[in-house]
Amino acid sequence: MKLQVIHRTDYTYRSPVVESFNEVRLQPMSQDGQLCQSFVLKVFPPTHLSHYYDFYRNYVHFFEVTEPHPTLSIESTSIVTTSSPTMGKDLANIPMARLPECVRMEKCYDYLQGSEFVPLGPEVWRLAVDACGGIDDVWFAAQTIMRFIYDNFAYTPDATTVSTVMTEVLAHRSGVCQDFAHVMLGMCRSMKIPARYVSGYLYNGPGGHLLGAQASHAWCEVYLPGLGWRALDPTNNQFADERYVKVAVGRDYADIVPVKGTYKGTRQKTMKVAVQVIHVED
Repeated sequence: MKLQVIHRTDYTYRSPVVESFNEVRLQPMSQDGQLCQSFVLKVFPPTHLSHYYDFYRNYVHFFEVTEPHPTLSIESTSIVTTSSPTMGKDLANIPMARLPECVRMEKCYDYLQGSEFVPLGPEVWRLAVDACGGIDDVWFAAQTIMRFIYDNFAYTPDATTVSTVMTEVLAHRSGVCQDFAHVMLGMCRSMKIPARYVSGYLYNGPGGHLLGAQASHAWCEVYLPGLGWRALDPTNNQFADERYVKVAVGRDYADIVPVKGTYKGTRQKTMKVAVQVIHVED
């Protein structure tokens, strides 16, 4: 599938600000059946853009605007081709007894620990045990956790903020895709299944009813010994297929914030974010 993604963030300050330093994680990855064919990032006021790869190999652009400015606009346009991953029978033949192998893997270690938005504790451990206790297959356990979140948590926009931690979501059983991804991370990690946060976009299609589309979306990837990472979306209770555009991965939201920065000046500001995902004909 060929998709165009336009992501625009506009800041308006009550009075001009200075020394604005920013970094953005908006460029889609080119890996695992996904290819970012083009990416254009526009910033106003105009400035010089630089880039680097962070610790988790996410593509990061950074820039600064030192002169006084009353507004800041950041717009990215991507053309991405995607494909559905192969879901072979081997996915259902990995016993939980193999999970100790992951502790010794550098690529898994960070994704077994608690993190800023996903503190591990007895509450989330009990929830995970109640949901999938007795299951001896890693992939089946991960899917069971996904379905449990979908069935027991309410998708409620504005019920949480980007700063809400997993324990708060557990208490209220409501939130949005970011929150459900954090809950799934906590439950999987409590069962010793390596799990990482994925940010990106979701194409809904004409007449679609998927939650989290036409906005930044979040889902999870779990590591299956011998097979690698496989993606699950607890918000929509499904595998991540060709409708998903993957941008960045990390331990939780703190590692993949799409746009973040600092500046000097007024604290009074407004932010507007608009995302459009379009199917493009070849």
